[in-house]
Amino acid sequence: MKVIGITMGDASGISPEIILKAFNSELLTKSPVVIFGCYATFTKQNDFMLITDKPLVRIERVADADFSSNNIHIIDVPLEDPESLVMGKVQAQAGAGAYHCIEKATQFALRGEIVAIATAPLNKEALHQGGYHYAGHTELLAELTNTQDFAMVLYTDRLRVIHATTHISLRNMLDSLNSKRQETVVRIAEDFLDRIGEKGAPIAVAGINPHAGENGLFGTEELEIINPTVARLKDNGKNVFGAIPPDTVFLQAFEGKYAMVVAQYHDQGHIPLKLMGFHDGVNITAGLPFIRTSADHGTAFDIAGENIAKCDSILESIKLAVKLAG
Repeated sequence: MKVIGITMGDASGISPEIILKAFNSELLTKSPVVIFGCYATFTKQNDFMLITDKPLVRIERVADADFSSNNIHIIDVPLEDPESLVMGKVQAQAGAGAYHCIEKATQFALRGEIVAIATAPLNKEALHQGGYHYAGHTELLAELTNTQDFAMVLYTDRLRVIHATTHISLRNMLDSLNSKRQETVVRIAEDFLDRIGEKGAPIAVAGINPHAGENGLFGTEELEIINPTVARLKDNGKNVFGAIPPDTVFLQAFEGKYAMVVAQYHDQGHIPLKLMGFHDGVNITAGLPFIRTSADHGTAFDIAGENIAKCDSILESIKLAVKLAG
């Protein structure tokens, strides 16, 4: 049985709420899915917001789960002091708790007890206050699995974006631009498309500068790095195109011309995808030894505890994890 794990994320945000709401979906009824999170926190929030009438059951091992029942199975990763947790506030124990949930789920995945992890949103400031200095899930999971080549993918049914860089300033991004990373990201994109049944589908590489540099008039990164790399990849049989002007390439992909776009930096890829699929977009870490998907939004502290958060994105991330797990 291919079991999917869901990590709690930041307990003071909307993450526990949207996870429990996802379990009200028919998709997760009697499905092989377990939560890695603080049992006391989930129980308290469910008692307060009456999110689900399904029983919350604490287990220690995946083998203890009864997936033929309507139970919601939780592998307990307790917070330091769950009774003192304040909704909608950055707290060190919530950040540390999010880390420990990811750490434990990763251990289970590397042992083969689960085949994929769907992560609920964490808060980077809380993560740092908790003593874990990572830029986000992507970098954290890469370190826990000793993965060198990885990339962030944002996914909807009509637009897929893979990032050459993510949590780095624009100034440092330009300094770090190099051919090796471009080749690596295209390879990871190919592997991902193969996994979802689109082997050999066309990949577009976005430029950085206006009009992809306009032949060096507005910048030379395309002429010096991106274009030669794409040409070399095409000579080796890769179905890749670029550098394509960033103000048109995402629309072209959305309309079906390309299966995936290589975005050069965080906001270049995030803005079009969140505009076109904010509620159902999924964040994926490609290149890990197991499947990792995530809701593509934040912890929404401003509405935490109000029982109005939508679970669409976390549900889509679980559905995609199931699909990728085969």
